[in-house]
Formats: sequence, structure tokens, C-alpha cells
Amino acid sequence: MAQDDDPTRDSAPDLQILGDQITLQPRSYIESRRQDDQEPLMHNMAHFRSEPLHLFSVRFLREVSLYVSGTGWRAYNNVIGQPIYYSGFSEQMRNAVVSAPLLQTRISQLADKRLEIEEKEGWLRRDDKDFVSKKAQRRAIIESGIQEAAEKMTNDMICKFESKTFIRGAYYLVTQLVTRAYHQGIHVSSEEVLRLRKVAEVAEKKKQSIIFLPSHRSHVDYVSMQLICYRLGLALPVVVAGDNLNFPVVGSFLQHAGAMWIRRSFGNDTLYTTLVQAYIDTLLQGGYNFECFIEGGRSRTGKLLSPKFGILSFILDSLLSGRVEDAVICPVSTQYDKVIETEGYVTELLGVPKKKENLADFLSGGSSVLSLKLGRVDVRFHEPWSLRAYIDEQLTKITKNPETLKLDIRSPESAAIKQKLLRTMGYKVLSDINDVSVVMPTALIGTVLLTLRGRGVGKSELMRRVEWLIARVGAKGGRVAHFGNAPLSEVVERGLDVLGKDLVGVVQDLAEPTYYAVDRFQLSFYRNMTIHLFITEALVSASIYTRVKLGGGPAHQEISYSTLRDQVLFLSSLFRGEFIFPGEGLVANLEKTLVGLEDDHILDLKRDGRGNILSIGLADEERTAGRENYDFYCFLIWPFIESTWLAAVSLMGLTPPLEQTYDVWVKVAKAHNTAQLLGKTLYHQGDLSYFEAVNKETLKNSYQRFEEEGIIYVVKSKDSKVPPRLKLSSEWRPSRDPSKDGALQPSGRLWNFIERIASSRREGKNRRDGATVSTRVLRLADQLGAKLFEDATHPERQSDARLSDEEAADVKKAVKSERRRRRLEGRAHL
Repeated sequence: MAQDDDPTRDSAPDLQILGDQITLQPRSYIESRRQDDQEPLMHNMAHFRSEPLHLFSVRFLREVSLYVSGTGWRAYNNVIGQPIYYSGFSEQMRNAVVSAPLLQTRISQLADKRLEIEEKEGWLRRDDKDFVSKKAQRRAIIESGIQEAAEKMTNDMICKFESKTFIRGAYYLVTQLVTRAYHQGIHVSSEEVLRLRKVAEVAEKKKQSIIFLPSHRSHVDYVSMQLICYRLGLALPVVVAGDNLNFPVVGSFLQHAGAMWIRRSFGNDTLYTTLVQAYIDTLLQGGYNFECFIEGGRSRTGKLLSPKFGILSFILDSLLSGRVEDAVICPVSTQYDKVIETEGYVTELLGVPKKKENLADFLSGGSSVLSLKLGRVDVRFHEPWSLRAYIDEQLTKITKNPETLKLDIRSPESAAIKQKLLRTMGYKVLSDINDVSVVMPTALIGTVLLTLRGRGVGKSELMRRVEWLIARVGAKGGRVAHFGNAPLSEVVERGLDVLGKDLVGVVQDLAEPTYYAVDRFQLSFYRNMTIHLFITEALVSASIYTRVKLGGGPAHQEISYSTLRDQVLFLSSLFRGEFIFPGEGLVANLEKTLVGLEDDHILDLKRDGRGNILSIGLADEERTAGRENYDFYCFLIWPFIESTWLAAVSLMGLTPPLEQTYDVWVKVAKAHNTAQLLGKTLYHQGDLSYFEAVNKETLKNSYQRFEEEGIIYVVKSKDSKVPPRLKLSSEWRPSRDPSKDGALQPSGRLWNFIERIASSRREGKNRRDGATVSTRVLRLADQLGAKLFEDATHPERQSDARLSDEEAADVKKAVKSERRRRRLEGRAHL
């Protein structure tokens, strides 16, 4: 690669954190492949195999003693931030939480409600001469019981920064494990780290918290954050963690290392909800650093998930209520050469239930980590920003007189404003994460292998396409993991080594080594790490494909600007919850993308005398090159289009049978499972091009969009034992032909919607859209749907298939509210 074309040439040097060592690496210089150079921290592990046991033991004990005694930086004494890790920290935090006015008010309210119930049930009688004293005594007992419960929940929840000896030893142990797996260490930008330290110093003086909001692809995410903060002398953040990880031994270890445990679902437990709010208030009031994952759970697909607003809403409420003055937001991107859990993600996405975490699996998994070589971890910090300043800026945009708003008072107006603030903040954080994300070599290789036609690719062609992709990433403002002085061939070879033969195979006995994707499903995880950079190009290309797939000469394949704009708008709306789009608006994004593709000689734009674009077609240069660059963008988005098409086709099966006399509500989980089963069948029968289209995450996202658009209605019972249920809206319900045993008809609003998605689908070698879909595919969808209705109306489960009067009223109210919201937003509809 020419030096002038290197997108990393102007970037600050990286810091490589590899155990005890911090190495400055100009432009992330990739060190030589010698084993002893790569793994300085691993010498002790290597000595375990090569030295007599007593020599290894002496070396090991000396190393551990340096940590436990706190020599030099290991002491973790002069940290930037509020004091942590001292005896009595947990008790002090617990007392602060349980005595918080917010929590005490809630306890009093709950006691009042209980007393009202006891009065109604006759336990307390107003005509009793000792009513007042008995009520006071009973109140004291109730409040004492609630207080005791709150104290226990607080103790179970809070992080316990108690012992420096513990955290020193924990750092050593975890470093050994992490750096053994990620043998090239953890990389951070020196510029970003210096900026973060300066922000931390100011925050410490102001007693403000830094709230780290990282992307979430692996359990290693929060481990790497803690290691970075410890090694660089920053106060460790309190990390929000699901209580599914709070199992024996490990749970206590993590809680003392920074984890705060919360339930996966709060339900209607107002005491617990208030307790979480009080704890977050206490942390932010004290200026303690905080960390939560903006996506909620780990991304199983490789790309960012839509923001989850649970913990964010608590943080926002702390500031809007005035209980906290300000906090500093720091979006964080964590990228991997290879993610440890991807194999498990694939099984989950294919419908295998997630296995509950336990100690045995943790220990067996930890031991297997020691033999892995997964490359490196890249952690990038966006420029931190004031949450208070952001809120004030947004409120000014929302209303002309933000000072008159009373957001601490519950009202429909304040609730709507809070929701808008949450949404804009959530997507801003995701955008910030994308802005600083680094594309790893494995993501480049995975992207290239999954966006080429044919079974495999030669080494020279692989490197040519990787080099082209690096240039495109740079042109889009993205950042590639720095290659330094290492030649591209070595970088590609390293990436292939990390991915391993289970993901990428090679055929050697040919004119040149030829590489091919072994596990396309798992490899798609790495391809999806790049898609956010090219989402507008991908949508434009897929929209143009509606004409290209028809064949014929160049003139026949041209598409008018208005037709292209309408299809791009349709696809953008379809994938609103799937991707993060640039914020300039559809028209600006479209024109910018078209001009960019014209400059790259991929598209040819025809304009009128005033410069307005009239029509779009493939450029002659692109046709001569075999459409390789245009196809690249199509290949990126086609699996998602196919998955959404599959989800839409599965809705046809939700059409009630002719003999059905009442509305049947089907369990959401079973509808998802049926859609996935339909997809697997269609793939193996040749009617689905991408097996990854059956992944549960994308299907669930599609169903969510269908719900938002009123295509399906979903009801969630107040009874936690009753699962969510759905039904197809009558407005979208296709007709059945009584003369053909009630066969579904390929017509109507839903069918037209399916056809419009299909117009941008990839055309298969043995498949043509239209005839196959309207016969065999439709028959399969109906067949599987019939089983759903049969199961839902079974005598033992029939009660769940019908709504109670209260649920029916709630659904009617929700539908009306959702329609009003969509009308007010003025957004495009599907």
C-alpha cells in the first residue's frame, strides 16, 4: 500500500498494554512474529512447561508478591478519581443508599398502600378506640420489614470496593488469563488516553462521575475496561451486570472487582426500581465512575444493537430531577481480532436456548482460554462530553422555554420529553461509538470473503480486495487497525491465523492457495463489524438492483431518481431499528452517496440542465470490472433484506384459518421459532440464499418493526407467567380462497409489502421471484402457521389464546396511541 493512501498515517501512536508492559507503538506498529517478542507476559506460562517445578514456583511467587505488596504502579494508590478500595467502603455505600430520601419516601408510600389494604380487609378498624396507636404500631412493623428487605437487596446489589490486596491480586490473575487469550495485548490510543486522564482530573475536582458507555460484544469488554483503568491509574468504574453472572465464587469475585448486580427484569417491583435509582443517585452524587452497556446485552451479530434505555433512564432521571448536577459521558468502542463467544452466539442465533451460566462451565472455559491465540483487543475512547450540557441543548431544541419545564413532575408532557431525550441520547452514543471504532484485520478478511462471487479467492486477489476495502474505510472516515511497517501480506496472514481453519479454509494443491469461507454464519459476525460504514451505499445499491436484476442492456437497467429515492426510503424505514444512519436526512444522505459512488466510477448519473439527477445506472467502468464494487455493497445488505423478507413471509402464516371464529393470540416466541423453521426449510430447498438470514436476532428486530408499524399487535400480560402474544392486524390480513380449501391468496397489502422487499433480494441461480414464492413458499408458511393456531387453541392452552377484557382494552388504547405517535413524528411508513 502506498504511504499516501495509508488511512492511519496521521493518527496518534497506540499504547499496547501487555501484562506489566506498556509499549508505545507509532501507528500501532505490529511487532515481529517471534513468539518471545509477542508474549512477554507469557514467559511465566512458558516456564511452567520448560522449567523444573521448583524454579517456576519461585518465579511465580515473586511475581505475585510484587502485586500483593503493591510495588510501584501495582499499588494502585494514587488513582485519579474518588477514593475506593478501603475497609468500610461497602458499609458506607449501603448506608448512603438505604437512607436516601428517595428510597425512604418510597418505603413510606408502600407502607401507606399496605395499611389501606389492611383497612379494607378489616385488619384495622376505624371504630376501634385504639385505632390510631394500632395503626402507628402496624406502620412501624411494615416499614421495618420493607427497610430490612431494602437493606438485603442493597447488600446483594452494590459493588464492594473493599480491599486493595484483593484488587491487586485480581488484576494479576485476570491479566494472565486475558493476555494469554489475546496474546497481542490490549491496544488504546495514546491521544485518547491522555485526553481521558485530563477529563478525569477535572471530574475528580468537581466530584463528577465519568459514565463509560461501551459497545458490547463479549464478556471481555468489561474486563478490558477494568484492566485499562487499573493500569493507567484511573478509578475503576462500577459496572452494571446482570445477576445471571452472580453464581457462586465468581459472583463474589466480580462484585469485589466492580460489578453491581441487577435483575434482568424489574417487573412491577417499585421498591427494587427505586432502590436501583437510589444507588445510581448515590454513585453519581459521590463522583464515582460508572459503566453500563448502551446495547443492554452482548451483540450476537457483530454490529451495534439498538440502544436500550433502562439504565440510561435512571441516569437521566438523576439529572433531570436535580439530585445530580452533572456527569461526564464517555462512549467506548471495543473491537476484537476474534471474539471468544462467537461459536456460542451462532448456536443461540440458530434457536438453541442460551445455557445458564455456572461455575463448572466458567472453570472449563477459563482453562481452554489459556490455549487460545485470538490476536488483540482495540479499545477506543470518544471525546467525553457533559451530560448536563447535552440535556440543556436538547431541551432548547424541543421547547422555546426549557426553564419552564417541570420534568421532575410526572405528566404526559414530561414523559414524552424524557423519552425523546433518551432516544436522541442513545443514538448519539451509538454514533459516537461507530465514529471511533477501529476495523480489525479479521473484519476486513471476513468482509471480503463474504462479498465475493464464487467459492473461493486466491491470495493475491484477497490482498487486492483487502487493500481496496482499507481505502474505502478511510474514505468513509473510518479507522483501520494500524499496520505500521508490517507488509499487507503479513497482516492478512495474521488475520487468517486468528480466524483459524474452522472459519476460513485453504486449498493448497492449486495454481495458488485459494481461501474460502468454511463457516459463513460465524464469519458474518466479522463482516457486520464494517457494515455501518457503508450502510447508505448498500441501501442505494440494493435499490438499484430492482432494475439491474431484470437484465437487458444498460439503458434498460437505469432507474429514475424518484423511483430510487422511494425504494431507499422504504428500505431505510424497514431497517430503522437495525442500523445507525447518518443524521443529515434522507435526501442529503442519498445525494451525497450517489455523488460518492459516481466519483468512484461505480454509478453513472444523468442530470438535467440545472444539475438535478434524473436517472442512475451502473458506470461503464464498473461493468467492465465485472460489477465487483457494486456487488460488494449489495452483498453487505442482502442477508438482512432476505431475513426481513423471511419474517414478512412468515406473517402470512398468521392468517387465521377459515373455520376460526374468534381472534387467536399466538405466543411471540413460538412465532419467532416458526419463522426460523420456515427459513431453515427454505434455505435447504433453495429458496433462501443466505443461511444467516435465519438468525433469531434479525428476525426479532423485523417483528419489532412490524409491531411499530401496526402490522402485528403484541400484548404483554401483567402476569409474568403469561408470555407475550401477538396477532396479525386485520388491515394487513391476506384473504383465503374457499374454493381451494382456504388456500392463502398472493394478493393484498401484506403480499405487496413482501413483493416490495423481494424486489431488492438477491436473485438465485435456481430461483426466480414470483412463481415459487406464490406457490411452494406460501404453502409452507401456511402449513407452519396452521400448527401455530392448532397449538394455541389446544384445550390446555386455549386460555392464553384469548385476551381478557382488560388486556383487550389495553391493546386498543396502545394501538390508538401508537398511531397518534407515528402521525406526530411524520416518519415514513412501511
